[in-house]
Amino acid sequence: MKRIKYKRIYWLITGFLFILSFSLYAQEQSMGDPVAAYAIDNLFLFLAAVLVLFMQAGFAMVETGLNAAKNATNILFKNLMDLCVGGLLFYIFGYGLMYPGEAFKGGFFGFGGFFIKESSTELGAGILHPQVDFLFQVAFAATAATIVSGAVAGRLKFSAYLIYSAIITGIIYPISGFWKWGGGWLNELGFHDFAGSLVVHAVGGFAGLAAAILLGPRIGKFDPEGKPQALPGHNLSFSALGVFILWIGWYGFNPGSQLAIYGKENTDLVMLIAVNTTLAAMAGAVSAMITTWIFFGKPELTMALNGVLGGLVGITANCDSVSNPEAIIIGLVAGILVVGGVKLLDYLKIDDPVGAWPVHGLNGVWGGIATGIFGEGKDLTAQIIGSLVIPLWAFATMFVLFLILKYTIGIRVSRDEELKGLDIGEHGEEAYHGFSFFTVE
Repeated sequence: MKRIKYKRIYWLITGFLFILSFSLYAQEQSMGDPVAAYAIDNLFLFLAAVLVLFMQAGFAMVETGLNAAKNATNILFKNLMDLCVGGLLFYIFGYGLMYPGEAFKGGFFGFGGFFIKESSTELGAGILHPQVDFLFQVAFAATAATIVSGAVAGRLKFSAYLIYSAIITGIIYPISGFWKWGGGWLNELGFHDFAGSLVVHAVGGFAGLAAAILLGPRIGKFDPEGKPQALPGHNLSFSALGVFILWIGWYGFNPGSQLAIYGKENTDLVMLIAVNTTLAAMAGAVSAMITTWIFFGKPELTMALNGVLGGLVGITANCDSVSNPEAIIIGLVAGILVVGGVKLLDYLKIDDPVGAWPVHGLNGVWGGIATGIFGEGKDLTAQIIGSLVIPLWAFATMFVLFLILKYTIGIRVSRDEELKGLDIGEHGEEAYHGFSFFTVE
């Protein structure tokens, strides 16, 4: 069985490298051919979209591993529905809200119509087929939504989560996404967010913060004196695997956001983006490890894993406009912010089981500001404005949404359901059938 497994991995890697090599060969042989340029750029974005979609598996593994086994099915189900429910709504009208067209340039809101065009009449370098553009964008939308899943793990009703996922993916994320990527007012201001430190990650991180505040902490997270108690995840192997999957997926997220690889200029920038992404992730892990070692006496794997993600989030806004050494600095700061953010939430008695806000929210803001500090030709004032407005938009809208849900259908499961686990209480099926993981105390 192991030999078969390794053969499959070998052929998967070989096939990917063949496609990449063929694309580069085709580019070399067809310089100036608009048909070839069109094909190469669209193939590049398609592969990037697949990598970003694969990140859903990474999020599922990270969140499942960092939480109790009795909630594994619930977490996996939420990650699945983020993509499926949210993705359908993004197809129907979310994409039209995010990319309404030139008529709404510089505005706060616009709508370009329902659904996605199924054909393209233009050819050439940098021209994307509308279907592959949607595929890439819907993967980003799902990423923003699924960040919240970890922050509310173990206590949020599944029905309330579905409503949240639909609204953030179909409305909230597309509107603030339009402000920058759709040509809205932040873009006109000069705000720069290359691949979504703020547009994607801060939106998810601050939405998760709003939900966590209104939900309250899990049972047992804080003792009667308010001191935080460790509630260890059930499988750090899952979490480590998830982080590596996310890291790989980020090579679709960041390099893919160049949206083209045809021609020397595009190819050179894609390679710089890829290396900057790698260096920031490495630096984030190292600084998080050292920080926990210094302040808590031992290096913590979970903090180092989140340090990787924090570094990736921090570099996402500026990976196209900073040097390699600057990318390392951004990653080093991000790792420290992850540890500091986790401890800040404990001090404030806010329960975020996976560190979604420190990783995606806090480091999303850091990525925006770091762009103004290190990014060549970037306006620090515009970066600060964007780094405040987008998180505030996500936090305020999601706080109102969860407040409405709290006083209508309710957002938190019963005490008995929480103690037994949401797998049984919400779904009636267990991820680990035949094992007893819950307590009634």
